[in-house]
Amino acid sequence: MSRILLLLFISIFRLQNAISSSSSCYSLVQDNFIQCLNQNSPTQSPISQILYSPANSSYLPLLQSSIQNLRFFSTITPKPLFILTPLLYSHVQTAVVCCKQNGLQLTIQSGGHDYEGVSYTASGSPFVVLDLQNLRSIVVDIDQNTTWVDAGATVGELYYKIAEKSPVHGFPAGICPTVAAGGHFSGGGFGTMVRKFGLAADNVIDARVVDASGRILDRKSMGEALFWAIRGGGASSFCVVLSWKIELVHVPTTVTVFNVERTLGQDSTKLVHKWQYVSPEFDVNLLVRVVVHSPEDEVKRVGHSVSRLSVIFEGLFLGIADELVVIMEEEFPELGLNLRDCSEMSWIESVLHFSMYPRDSPLEVLVSRTPQPKSFFKAKSDFVNEPLSEYVLEKLWKWCLEEEKPILILEPFGGKMNEISESETPFPHREGNLYNIQYLVQWEDGENFKSTKKHLDWIRRVYERMTPYVSSNPRGAYLNYRDLDLGVNDFDGATYSQAKTWGFKYFKENFRRLAIVKGEVDPLNFFAYEQSVPPLFLNEAGREIE
Repeated sequence: MSRILLLLFISIFRLQNAISSSSSCYSLVQDNFIQCLNQNSPTQSPISQILYSPANSSYLPLLQSSIQNLRFFSTITPKPLFILTPLLYSHVQTAVVCCKQNGLQLTIQSGGHDYEGVSYTASGSPFVVLDLQNLRSIVVDIDQNTTWVDAGATVGELYYKIAEKSPVHGFPAGICPTVAAGGHFSGGGFGTMVRKFGLAADNVIDARVVDASGRILDRKSMGEALFWAIRGGGASSFCVVLSWKIELVHVPTTVTVFNVERTLGQDSTKLVHKWQYVSPEFDVNLLVRVVVHSPEDEVKRVGHSVSRLSVIFEGLFLGIADELVVIMEEEFPELGLNLRDCSEMSWIESVLHFSMYPRDSPLEVLVSRTPQPKSFFKAKSDFVNEPLSEYVLEKLWKWCLEEEKPILILEPFGGKMNEISESETPFPHREGNLYNIQYLVQWEDGENFKSTKKHLDWIRRVYERMTPYVSSNPRGAYLNYRDLDLGVNDFDGATYSQAKTWGFKYFKENFRRLAIVKGEVDPLNFFAYEQSVPPLFLNEAGREIE
């Protein structure tokens, strides 16, 4: 017994020494990091204005303010050593240089909407969050039909600034107004005008970035390889995006929106089945998406299920209602759309509509940055190449009835998306894809492990069941609906061959090209996280060297 106690005492002593050594090491790293920041920061803007540590009373509120998925704000979620909120581009340069010099991982946060929280937490080494929310300049040049928009500006702010200057200009990005341009554009970015104008990334014509050496580069100085990679390939694998230059698109003075809702008992299966055939072939000025959900006022819990689902057909037509009704009567008469279902408005008012603001809301809500309701959630995505049969759709509804608050969002492609090749940008899901599916589940009691597991099990089960009916070889996924279930990097040394398991799902054959660019611009893999693109090197014969 005395020997056991002695061994136990030795083990405790060693553990205490290890903890003390680790704490001392962290303390030294922190001190060196702060010293580096002070030495490299501009005198007109001292580092104390933008640096937050856990000892600072503003640290937790700041961290929480931009976290959209509450799954990643628990007591056990790894927290950053520091949060940096740069006011100047030079602050970003300093952050990159000092993190690299001190062996700290840098996570880049534009708006905090990363589905798996990789912009504000990390599972590897000690990390620093670079929060770009203060870099939000937007300069609209109507004469040149362009805009420079900083990475920390939200798409709501961008839409507002464009509408301020012109009622007939817009930009084809996402629906959620609080998503920031930095991450959204770099993952592709599709919204209600995707069929007419393509992705947000398709309309980026220049950028300013900070590379792994701390240099500020534009399109000319970074080169076409890196410029290609950051428009749909996830820029945070390669650099920090400071600002995008985008080409604006022309919109009519009047657009038309509609919401037509059906329950499962109102031929909704037949309607969705027909929608799959017609929605990718509609006039490019028309987008009709499908949302399947359990309305709050209709949720009737029976055990752990609900009794009803609603199917909503949401449409945007870049034109007047009379023209829209004619198109729908010719191509989708089964929906029964009539003028009473339609609302005419300006394009910027349609932004409010799809953001679910009341019709009489002032446009200023787009720039208020008022936090939207947050929840615990998990999402997955698929691309559909062949229409699902009515039988499969009925099975999908049945699977949804196993969950309390299921959401399916079906976004049609076609139009402009068919005209752009798979390799034009890293986003490869173009011609041949009828629509994208986003599977989503939200819950409130996220601190309850059993509850969280139940919801995660449901969405993973549905995803697995859908395998035979969606794209394959590889099964496609959308980067902006990030899903770490697809695979994660080994932090002891991420390799291209290992990362292909998830990389080909997002990028198909473009993943190899992305990895080669990574090897050229960030060979030491400074910009690394759970699903960052690893570097791939080629020898003189063009063969891969990892």
